[in-house]
Amino acid sequence: MGVVLEGVGLTHAGGAPALQDIDLRIEAGERVAIIGSSGAGKTTLLRLLATGLMPSSGQLALFDQAPAQLRPRALQRLRSRIGLIHQSPPIPPRQRVLTAVQAGRLGQWSLARALLSLCYPTDIEGVEQVLAPLDLTDKLFSRCDQLSGGQLQRVGIARVLYQRAELVLADEPVAAMDPLLADHTVALLNRLAAERRVTLIASLHAVDLALKHFPRVIGLRAGRLHFDCAAGQVSEAMLASLYANQELGAVPAGPGMPIAGSTAHATGDRTGIAPRCL
Repeated sequence: MGVVLEGVGLTHAGGAPALQDIDLRIEAGERVAIIGSSGAGKTTLLRLLATGLMPSSGQLALFDQAPAQLRPRALQRLRSRIGLIHQSPPIPPRQRVLTAVQAGRLGQWSLARALLSLCYPTDIEGVEQVLAPLDLTDKLFSRCDQLSGGQLQRVGIARVLYQRAELVLADEPVAAMDPLLADHTVALLNRLAAERRVTLIASLHAVDLALKHFPRVIGLRAGRLHFDCAAGQVSEAMLASLYANQELGAVPAGPGMPIAGSTAHATGDRTGIAPRCL
């Protein structure tokens, strides 16, 4: 089993609940998209799976190990198997793309090799191989502060691909890219994950990308699982319920999103509340 959460909750230091009663099982090699409005808990859930946060309640297991019970060295080994793609990659601005990508394996190398790689990158060919499908080979020796936001996001993706992580967690990995490049990049991530039998879990604001490229889609609302279905089972009514703004009393309209009221009329459901298919 790749990922198991049983009754997981997480409360911020101020007492505000971020996640509540999450029951979730994701098999090794699955590809799952997480969707939901801003503040739904998507990033918090990914940080929890990356072991950057620990549950306030319930049980979390990754690769049949409970991170909260591991000693520091064992936890470090577990983290070396997990790759996190950030919305804004934490890469030093003056660092070269080559060095930034090689940093993906720092957790797997000895201290001596890790320090040496920062001064004398040795695996140029290996880095080029992960940059090529992302159309970044011409940026190999460029400084990261010379890149656009979309290019920097792709460097972050290349770093995780170079890491060869067994669990890839992607937090809005294409937010800074134009629609065509975003579609290409999400398709690439899914293809490589399938080829390598890697577990891929990605949070996405773009619902159309989630439904098009991921076999399984999870809807998160107010820190709780709203639905967990095959992509083909996600209906407009379910999306309307997921994104309904209770304070404004409306559903945001946009590409691939239903306009408030339209789904209820089409389905005969006057409440617009979607069934949960957990």
